Amino acid sequence: MKDVIQRFGAAMFVPVLLFPFAGMLLGLSVVLLNQDLFPWAVEGSLWFNMSTILLQAALALFKNMSLVFAVGIPVALANTASGRAVLATLVSYITFNYVIGGILQIYGPALGVDYAEGTRGLTDIAGILTLDTNLLGAIVVAGISVWVHNRFFEAKLPNWASVFCGTPLVVIVSFPIMVFLAVVTCFVWPTIQQAINDLQVFLVGSGAFGVWFFTALERIMIPTGLHHFIYGPVFYGPVAVDGGTIAYWIQHIGEFAANPAPLTEQFPQGGLMLTGMGKVFGCTGIALALYSTAKPENKKMVAGLVIGAALTAILTGITEPIEFTFLFIAPALFALHAVLSATMATTAYLMGVSGNFQTGLIDFVFQNWLPLAGNHGGTYVIQVIIGLAFTLIYFFVFRALILKFDIPTPGRGATEAKLFTKADYKAKKDQDTAAPAGAMATAPALEFAKDDADDTQASAFIRGLGGRDNIELLTNCATRLRVKVKDPEQVADTPFFQQHGAINVVRNKESLQVIVGLTVPQVREEMSNLLAT
Repeated sequence: MKDVIQRFGAAMFVPVLLFPFAGMLLGLSVVLLNQDLFPWAVEGSLWFNMSTILLQAALALFKNMSLVFAVGIPVALANTASGRAVLATLVSYITFNYVIGGILQIYGPALGVDYAEGTRGLTDIAGILTLDTNLLGAIVVAGISVWVHNRFFEAKLPNWASVFCGTPLVVIVSFPIMVFLAVVTCFVWPTIQQAINDLQVFLVGSGAFGVWFFTALERIMIPTGLHHFIYGPVFYGPVAVDGGTIAYWIQHIGEFAANPAPLTEQFPQGGLMLTGMGKVFGCTGIALALYSTAKPENKKMVAGLVIGAALTAILTGITEPIEFTFLFIAPALFALHAVLSATMATTAYLMGVSGNFQTGLIDFVFQNWLPLAGNHGGTYVIQVIIGLAFTLIYFFVFRALILKFDIPTPGRGATEAKLFTKADYKAKKDQDTAAPAGAMATAPALEFAKDDADDTQASAFIRGLGGRDNIELLTNCATRLRVKVKDPEQVADTPFFQQHGAINVVRNKESLQVIVGLTVPQVREEMSNLLAT
């Protein structure tokens, strides 16, 4: 079950990675409409009209988030022919919503839904007014559709019915399932929606405590890989606000910019998106502590390691290289990091900070500071002061603990000066429990043919995994390939993968994770193409 949840969490990254650029475009368009900066941005002017069109283009993804997730998730979940799986899922998702719309048109009053007038809990999907099942509906439909695709896409039919093979057969099998699911949803979802509404009221009413608890829980769950299911329902689902906190912030950013009222009054749910404070300011302090505690002869080497990792965390919010370094060596430091990150976010919230601060500095600037600086610049100055203060707290506390307990961080003692990854952490954990993951360090090296000069990373990985016949399942998340093989004994040792650009390999019997980095979608796509030919 954990593998299934982690796989779904990884699949969520496919559509999520589309949003940063759209957010930057949105922030720019809101700035262009600011009459304080551009006095000629008056309604009816060419500048105003062009900026408004740009704004609508930036909102396209956010206003169709459920549809984007429905067609994006199959890209990572389909075993083969992911493009065909996307098409089948699109048809299934549209069918699901059209059936709901048809039921509500006729039986809406009996189900407590005023379909004619429209009530809260309804939304428009592909031109049909339907129940707003949000990302939950999209994920369920996508999961069912991909399951049908993986099971029936390659099924053989008699020659007279061969025209229905492949995607048509997937759609045919999915159709009655979608009709049944739609009927059940019409009866069940209103109750679920009421529970969600009650949860929204609770989260808003919990104030600073809710911000602290949510931020700490999101950080502390990272080692398990289940943190996606902590922040996902809040950022992209209806748990905190209808449509998710990110979409709501984006769609109302112009209103927030024009209103001088405190942001925590306008959008208190935005306090749950202050998780990026720990990524930007916290990881900066941690990186400085790692550098300052390294031995003098190793400082140059450690600087080369931590500067790149820190910049990645600060700009994009991807924190794995730094966080898993001290999680691997001293788990207590990671717990301290979760506490400090939550405390920093809560302090900022109490000082009036709210908004889309859940990733890195790029989103800080384009989705908050630039478009809202006119009426909320003072709040952001306070935010930066709080952040820098916690950078110092992180630095001195981490430095003191590293020195006091002689923690072997990079550049200290006899340990190799390197940053650790989630792969290292999981391998160590598996070794401590005598799990097969210890094979990563002890398995005998396998002999492989000499690489061709024009060998690609994708083809090398396929060869290292024992060849196409040994690969049973291939997917990816934001930074790693997730592979299931038939015979783990045929898989090369870790140095083979590292020689071809991988950071590390996590092994758990037949399941492997090849840590590649942000280029993993391209590598996985090329591998899928090679496996299919």
